[in-house]
Amino acid sequence: MATINFLYRSTKPEAFLNIRLLFRLNDNDFQIGGKSKIQVSKDYWKNTHERKRINDPDLSNYQMEVKSKLNELSNYILDHFNKANSESVNKEWLKNKLKEYYNPKEERPETPQELISFIDFYLERKQYDLSDSRKRRIKVIQKKLAGFKKSRNETLLIKKIDENFKKHFTEYCTALNYSKNTQQNEFTVIKTICFYARKIGLETSLELVDLRLKGESVNHIYLNSDELESIKTKVFKSDYLNNARDWLLISCYTGQRVSDFMRFNPEMIRNENGKYFLEFKQQKTKKLMTIPLIKEAREVLNKRNGDFPRSISHQKYNDYIKEVCKLIEINNPTKGKKIECIAADGVTPTKNDYRKKIGTFEKWELVSSHIGRRSFATNYYGKVPTTYLIGITGHSTEKQFLNYIKKSNKDLALDAYDYFN
Repeated sequence: MATINFLYRSTKPEAFLNIRLLFRLNDNDFQIGGKSKIQVSKDYWKNTHERKRINDPDLSNYQMEVKSKLNELSNYILDHFNKANSESVNKEWLKNKLKEYYNPKEERPETPQELISFIDFYLERKQYDLSDSRKRRIKVIQKKLAGFKKSRNETLLIKKIDENFKKHFTEYCTALNYSKNTQQNEFTVIKTICFYARKIGLETSLELVDLRLKGESVNHIYLNSDELESIKTKVFKSDYLNNARDWLLISCYTGQRVSDFMRFNPEMIRNENGKYFLEFKQQKTKKLMTIPLIKEAREVLNKRNGDFPRSISHQKYNDYIKEVCKLIEINNPTKGKKIECIAADGVTPTKNDYRKKIGTFEKWELVSSHIGRRSFATNYYGKVPTTYLIGITGHSTEKQFLNYIKKSNKDLALDAYDYFN
């Protein structure tokens, strides 16, 4: 692992920055220095370069320009370092790489200025930083942008991602029946990609920072304790429904995503002095998790002599637990969102013919694989310290966790009231 530092080592008011390459080899630390061709003033380097907020637009743009140059040079050196034999890296090696950088033998390919092409460039650059699900999501957005581009018959330049683009893009998505929340989430991804373009030196609109799309408030449902008791005691004639019912209970008592709990097996269970734990790695976050396997979850496993239910596909699980809740008559009118087909009657729908619709439905219609995780977080909030709940669900912060269970300020005040009375 290598890192790059830049230093101002001159007594002159303006000078070229020194570059320092630091790395570790065979348990020894090495530092190799060289001279860049990035010139700044001593005053700028000392008082401005690391400032977070700069009110002067010209100075802010200058800081962005300098940081872009530093990032580009750092990436070049580190990329070549990763490809080199570390034992051959010395002061002469760094000198040669700096010479090659500033005097390239052939012109390096230009970074795409057009948004759709730049997305491919972005995915290549960030391939090791993005999860597979994130990459798929970005490709979906790229495809939608291609359709938007065709409808407008114009090039989507990164520097033109501004209020005008936002207006026409939202009109396009609305005409295709995409929800406001889908539009908001996808527009946020587009902004993130444009900010990366700015970071590596491409021109972006001055309006980019302030671009916002409003979403819609959605009631995220969960199964309360009475509903869970009804699910627990119900016995179905069909084995596939009993199997799905038991997975639903396990998800409500462990607080994990379907991509994780559907992989649970007895080898993941650890018994320490009569205390039971589950140990696994979350697929989405890659976090190593150790969570308590509470009594209610163990009761489900006891039906199968300590084994988990039979694993099924995520789609079948979604369908089956809706059927489970429908048969138990969890049907009170509930606000929420569900996926509906928008294809015309008689037309065979494709995967592009489904949209999320917000409205009031019978509660079982809104049940999906995520309801177990949300039920766990909501049902145990206020009964178990939030720090413990965050440790089980894997949320990064308490703010993220509270947003997840959609606790309003009034809800929090009511929860707090009980502690003072």
